[in-house]
Amino acid sequence: MGLQAAHALTAADALAVVDGDTDTRIETINRLAAEPDARATALIRAMANEAVRLQGERVLIVEGEGAVDAVTGETLATLPEDAGDVMINNRLRSAMDNALAGMELLGAPPDRQREAARTLQRSAFEEPDASQLPLIDKALAGDLDAQARQSLELGRAAVLLASEDPAQRLSAAQKLGEAKLPIVRPLLQQQIDQESDAGVKAALLDSLKGIDRMLAVGNALAQAFTGISLGSILLLAALGLAITYGLMGVINMAHGELIMIGAYATWLVQSFFRASLPEWFDWYLLVAMPVAFMASALVGAAMERSVIRFLYGRPLETLLATWGISLVLMQAVRSLFGAQNVGVENPSWMSGGITLLGNLNLPWNRIIIIGFALAVLLGVTLMIGRTRLGLFVRGVTQNRPIASCMGVNTARIDTYAFALGSGIAGLAGCALSQIGNVGPDLGQNYIVDSFMVVVLGGVGQLAGTVYAALGLGLLNKFIEGWAGAVLAKIAVLVFIIVFIQKRPQGIFAMKGREA
Repeated sequence: MGLQAAHALTAADALAVVDGDTDTRIETINRLAAEPDARATALIRAMANEAVRLQGERVLIVEGEGAVDAVTGETLATLPEDAGDVMINNRLRSAMDNALAGMELLGAPPDRQREAARTLQRSAFEEPDASQLPLIDKALAGDLDAQARQSLELGRAAVLLASEDPAQRLSAAQKLGEAKLPIVRPLLQQQIDQESDAGVKAALLDSLKGIDRMLAVGNALAQAFTGISLGSILLLAALGLAITYGLMGVINMAHGELIMIGAYATWLVQSFFRASLPEWFDWYLLVAMPVAFMASALVGAAMERSVIRFLYGRPLETLLATWGISLVLMQAVRSLFGAQNVGVENPSWMSGGITLLGNLNLPWNRIIIIGFALAVLLGVTLMIGRTRLGLFVRGVTQNRPIASCMGVNTARIDTYAFALGSGIAGLAGCALSQIGNVGPDLGQNYIVDSFMVVVLGGVGQLAGTVYAALGLGLLNKFIEGWAGAVLAKIAVLVFIIVFIQKRPQGIFAMKGREA
């Protein structure tokens, strides 16, 4: 009871909240929010909801048709006719939002604590005010989530950075520098321009240099991650081509359309789950992967049995025939699904990302696609190198007559191998649908890059495909950050042309009997 009495809302405080100059009202709101008083809390909440009226020097909280005296708690059956509105401007609204955020911190779930702490931090960064300190100190004294505590500590340091005491400014500069967050940099830069104390200014400069070093490292790592992400996408797109072109020697210009078919199959599965199994929607991708593989594999098998089987050993005619097939497939998709792009939604477990070093954000969909590309690579490597089908494929591609003499059905193996390469293209389409829109022209964006990856890595060499895909992805992104996207594309193309001129066999050349 003694504690409650010590912090009881007084008539003077209630009047100071609703009437007078803005600075005094904000200071009073911050002070009351830091005190454990239910009536003060109710008054601030009512102010935020514009449910407060002023009758002379009496502050009333509107409740339905009646009202409650904010100080005494007296209930009035009807709102007095002479009760006037209370003026609230944007600064007051911001102060009340901060006060409510601070009051909701203690005892709230971690997510709510983080949100409220970010609100207080943002206010401290934008308009530091010493009257905010009691509210922040009260919140810091409680049991807080680690991220919420960090946000509040940074907010407190931002307020102290505007203090008249050089010792407090020095401590605040060091605290803000330790955080090494990009959001701190403008605050430090602004304070450096107006700082008069030499010691504090030196601390501010040291903190700023530390943040700049961290940002440089974060940018480099972000470019590396983006390059690896692009490389993993190129790897997925090129793996199927490494089989159909690298092992079988078929120049398949419809490979991009097989990627597109896998993407559309993913979209169809998503649409089915959204309409028929909404409670299982988050798991549609696990069903879409085998569906995309089978859809593209069946189309590839049909292409091989109907057209390509008659063109082995005639690369120019194969190129023209598969180019014609690609046009047919694109027009078929336009007729079935329309010319407009369709959107594929990420499952909830692929949304969001991981933030490191303040400015390095790693999206979950990109991380999962990198892992998926590695899993597909491992599966293809094991299948080609360790299974009976892989043995037959290698035997047929290396020496068809001898394989036929040994009893291998070479025509069937050709179909299986082409269907495998096409199915992997479908998996690439499934992955690509998670990072962009799906449209009839999707595959055209990757067919040239896929051929470049296979040729650069060495025809028929899976290891070379991996090195070439990741290398081109990293090279493209680092040059893009320096010279822009168009010049980066040109530079990568020039590099590939020069490399192939000097080493036509690619990174890894065939040796021995394979050659």
